[in-house]
Amino acid sequence: MCNYCGCRDFPLIGRLSEEHVRISELAGALRRAIRATRYDEALPLLDPLLAELLPHTADEERGLFAELRAEGSLADEVERLCGEHADIHGVLTGIDRASPDWPRVLGALELLQRHIDKEEHGLFPAAVIMLPIPAWERITTESAR
Repeated sequence: MCNYCGCRDFPLIGRLSEEHVRISELAGALRRAIRATRYDEALPLLDPLLAELLPHTADEERGLFAELRAEGSLADEVERLCGEHADIHGVLTGIDRASPDWPRVLGALELLQRHIDKEEHGLFPAAVIMLPIPAWERITTESAR
């Protein structure tokens, strides 16, 4: 995770980054279990990952991403990231738990890790520069609710 630009000093970015750490840890545990063919351990790891991931992405899209869309400069990147959210969610929430497609899950987990990297090292630092203070006040207030 990024530690060099100071973007984590913004409360919302700090919280989203902390959530990225937890999501990455959960996804890593699931990835390791699948790769070791410990499928009986893998399936129960899915629910805690989804419990962390789904509200996280909803908060991103409702707050930070909405402000970045309105500002305009990063709107295309926000759309790509929202598309990745949809792709990741589609795989992870659509798993047939009786007969999981583990290679497809691994693909979604790999996309998730690249996605987090894009946000941490690209979008979050750029957002700090691009968004005006009133936008940060709005999304900080909204995320506190």
